[in-house]
Amino acid sequence: MTRVATGPIIRVDGLRKVFGSVIAVDGISFVVERGETFGILGPNGAGKTTTLEIMETLQKPSGGSVSVDGFDVVADAWTVKSRIGVQLQSAAFYPELTLVQLLKMFAALYDIRVDPLTILRRFQLEEKAKTFYDKLSGGQKQRFNLASTLLHRPSIIFLDEPTTGLDPQARINLWELIREVRSEGVTVVMTTHYMEEAEQLCDRLAIMDHGQIIATGTPQVLLDELLATGFRKPVIRQDATLEDVFLWKTGHSLRDE
Repeated sequence: MTRVATGPIIRVDGLRKVFGSVIAVDGISFVVERGETFGILGPNGAGKTTTLEIMETLQKPSGGSVSVDGFDVVADAWTVKSRIGVQLQSAAFYPELTLVQLLKMFAALYDIRVDPLTILRRFQLEEKAKTFYDKLSGGQKQRFNLASTLLHRPSIIFLDEPTTGLDPQARINLWELIREVRSEGVTVVMTTHYMEEAEQLCDRLAIMDHGQIIATGTPQVLLDELLATGFRKPVIRQDATLEDVFLWKTGHSLRDE
């Protein structure tokens, strides 16, 4: 194994990925500090998911280098895999296995012992222990995805648009779970199309477009940079939003049925 110098938990240096004549990632560099939530933002086709997949060892770079927890993602891919958890935009699980059986299977793959009911209880899924994954609601599926991602206690988790398609209650609940995971010292790297989500969860952000990183910083620093240009958004006094009305009328509690 080739151990890379210590420092940030993720280091991306001159990363390139080319698919034929298409440059998906064009020489980007950034670092992710240990224990932070780092967001990658950008329009469709910006290179966000490709960048994540290289960090997750799911694709090989065309150029540059990436180290995760001190290990190179190409030379030491299996070591990297053992230290990360990956939650994809859409996941597929064996349809003939219940949630308990799925967790036991994953534990066997990682050669660890777990108490499935304790894990399901943490993610408010205990009542679904004997349910098949395909029978879960959208919010339940995302909570189970996160539970399985954390099963082997990874140092880093990658979340690719984790709340897409969720209703407000389910989205807020998943935000709380992500904050809880970060508070336990796990580094979180995520992509999202929801700017409010990025502001709520991310310590720092990288904004990508056309395969390049065009801005990095904390949400507040990026806002301050925009305001320093003289930008002023028209102010419309509004003390509440339609989402506030929705949550007021329906409550903040999860609606899984």
